[in-house]
Amino acid sequence: QVVLIEAGGGSVQAGGSLRLSCGGSGRTFSVYAMGWFRQAPGKERELVAAMNYKGDSTNYADFVKGRFTISRDNAKNTVYLQMNNLKPEDTGVYYCAADLSWAQFTQERGGQPTYWGQGTQVTVSS
Repeated sequence: QVVLIEAGGGSVQAGGSLRLSCGGSGRTFSVYAMGWFRQAPGKERELVAAMNYKGDSTNYADFVKGRFTISRDNAKNTVYLQMNNLKPEDTGVYYCAADLSWAQFTQERGGQPTYWGQGTQVTVSS
């Protein structure tokens, strides 16, 4: 069992930045691939960014490349999502997810990771 808790959401104006964090507890955090998904109202959930357990492989959605950066600190059991140059279309609920399989984070819209956080709201105003 892995419990994931997100923090860092909020409201910003377009062009601003936010940093999300996701703390993990339970089984050994460092063996899990981690990722961030988001869901906007009326839209399907989509993969935003992911990192494998070693931290040497990442996967970004095209719409965030060059703006968002995922990182992890296994010593702190935490994964981060630095979001820069935010746009109104980035608005949504952001979820942290974990799975032993990297394959859950390499599909175009993301797979079905086993563990999920409760989500944190990100609102970007124009």
